[in-house]
Amino acid sequence: METIKKYLGVDWGEKRIGLATADSEVSLALPLKTVGSLAEVLNVIKEEETDIIVLGSPKKMSGEAADNPLWLDFVKQLRELSGKRVELVDERLSSLAADALAGEEAEKAGRDEIAATLILQDYLDCN
Repeated sequence: METIKKYLGVDWGEKRIGLATADSEVSLALPLKTVGSLAEVLNVIKEEETDIIVLGSPKKMSGEAADNPLWLDFVKQLRELSGKRVELVDERLSSLAADALAGEEAEKAGRDEIAATLILQDYLDCN
């Protein structure tokens, strides 16, 4: 019998970080919550017993990597402090798609959770 893996989807932002969860048994990403710091993300990783972190990677529409130093620092610290495998997924259109799904009156927090869900679901669908 295969061991079930737990995933945490992460939509990083300078002010808010959207989170989603899934497992390898069902492979369906669900919104979890929005947090404001790396410390809170690390707490969720422990609480959810996460095996793999799926992090949205900001890219320019041309496809080249965005070089935001705050994001790069977040990735480095997340890898070091969590001790978990971190998979990067192109998130170019996740926020636009999240807005479309959430509707015009969407709260910012809901939008971030939905974006994390889309990032995680994209990963699950491709792996």
